[in-house]
Amino acid sequence: MDMVQKEITRDDSLCAKEVIEQHPREERYTLAILQDIQRKYKYIPREALETLAEYLNTPVSRLYGMATFYKALSLTPKGKNIITVCDGTACHVAGSMIVLDELEKNLGIKAGQTTEDLKFSINTVNCIGCCAIAPVMMINERYYGNLTPKMVKEILDEYRGE
Repeated sequence: MDMVQKEITRDDSLCAKEVIEQHPREERYTLAILQDIQRKYKYIPREALETLAEYLNTPVSRLYGMATFYKALSLTPKGKNIITVCDGTACHVAGSMIVLDELEKNLGIKAGQTTEDLKFSINTVNCIGCCAIAPVMMINERYYGNLTPKMVKEILDEYRGE
């Protein structure tokens, strides 16, 4: 499936510059700046990397290395709603893979992918820290526990209606 790549516009580029310039021009703030860019766009656009490289007077390749090293950062667009499925021991035993299968079936994408309309992305993690309500998933900052396949569909329908 081809993902629609969102091009950032000149206005977006100016917004990235505004995000970047909120931080001191010191390399020790690089990760914080990348996180702020990620928060704004749901990924780190190439143009933002280039703007940051110029701001910090550092090679784009160094920033690219950081952006690809940290799993929380992405160089490809993410969905408006980021779904994180826990596959830690408690969740796995309680059926997290059934939850993941239901998500993939309903959205038509696999873990690590984003829907073409950029509405949803699915990720998996080793632990969310909510073992008592396993299996668990998060959508953006909201937690859902004791999940069943039927609940997954109902929850997705809520987000589709936004």
